[in-house]
Amino acid sequence: MLEGAITRRAVLAAGVLGGWLSGGEALADPGERDVLVLQTPGGGIQPQAVTDGRGVVHVLYFRGEARGGDLFYTRWNAASEQWSSPMQVNRRAGSAVAAGTIRGGQLALGRGGRVHVVWNGSAKAAPPTPAHAFPVLYTRLDDRGTAFEPERNLMRVSSVLDGGASVAADREGRVYVGWHAQAAGRGSAEAPHGGGAGHGGGDHSQARQVFLARSLDDGRTFAPERPVDTPSLGACPCCGVRMLADRAGGVHLLYRASEGGVNRDMVLLSAPAPGERFVSRRLDAWAIRTCPMSSASLWDAERALLAAWETQGQVHFAALDGRTGKPSAVVTPEGAGGTRKHPVVVRRKDGQTLLVWTEGTGWQRGGALAWERFDRDGRVLGRRRLANAVPVWGLPTAATLPDGRFLVIH
Repeated sequence: MLEGAITRRAVLAAGVLGGWLSGGEALADPGERDVLVLQTPGGGIQPQAVTDGRGVVHVLYFRGEARGGDLFYTRWNAASEQWSSPMQVNRRAGSAVAAGTIRGGQLALGRGGRVHVVWNGSAKAAPPTPAHAFPVLYTRLDDRGTAFEPERNLMRVSSVLDGGASVAADREGRVYVGWHAQAAGRGSAEAPHGGGAGHGGGDHSQARQVFLARSLDDGRTFAPERPVDTPSLGACPCCGVRMLADRAGGVHLLYRASEGGVNRDMVLLSAPAPGERFVSRRLDAWAIRTCPMSSASLWDAERALLAAWETQGQVHFAALDGRTGKPSAVVTPEGAGGTRKHPVVVRRKDGQTLLVWTEGTGWQRGGALAWERFDRDGRVLGRRRLANAVPVWGLPTAATLPDGRFLVIH
């Protein structure tokens, strides 16, 4: 079922953004005082970060050949300002993918702080999907917390994987892995990582659906994946998905549709409680015939769910109702868009919000890192842009630190 929709045009017409981001001179962000900026350790790219209840930041990153490299896990201790020794996540060497930027690894923290990781498998990965194609690979830290278990392919009834998978976990031992694909035996042959689907016709996006695999035992076992979206909306082949399990037990998945191969709108799928059906809500409209290879972000704030996404080369974020997914406002950072991508939104307990994104990145092209900070009332506190800070296939991540600062890793 598809519930209400809100478009950027409607928000602008209502004058919402005028109260948030009126014109003015560019503000220099204090930087080290409020935002700690770190490079991905080990010369890696595509960092993903999650802060646990003790204030330790868990970080996943990619290193190696873009079409067949490895994932590594480390921790940042804010007190000692040191990284822990990196731990390789994938057992089969070269089984992870970075090409396209949106197919890399994602992580989540579950019951007891256990780390769960998912990624798109490369051509070197095994075992294959039912169609002997690229798999969705999942692993978790073992019971001792000293190594990752051998990765498992979760694709049983779906195939033709392209856009990136995502993982979410809660404190009750439930683990969710989501991706979009086609039902096994339906549609075309596998599109190659990095260029086939969504780039120049024949993307079969209308045949794609969002699939979800669920575990009730901390990721030890998973039920076969099942579709959870509105079939008529399709899914944009080369765009990633983002999942989140909120503190109230709800599960959310943000993805880009491809209705008729043209309406590539951002859609939020939400199940407000375990076992409830997923309801779709369209967040922003975008009519485009080619896949923009976009990523998105979700953050569990105390009183709202925050979502960030890209539309027409501009990035946005909104606070959403945790049960209905209804946005209260859509916020756009200052300045012209055109090349802005890969937004990440995080919020501190005092209500201060940080939106981070890239500028000028693209296929085999790095670019700039940028962010803007907002206070509880939506006033801009500072903004900053670092030229040439994002490497090829790179994107940023962000987290909060125990001392109140934001952490940005690029």
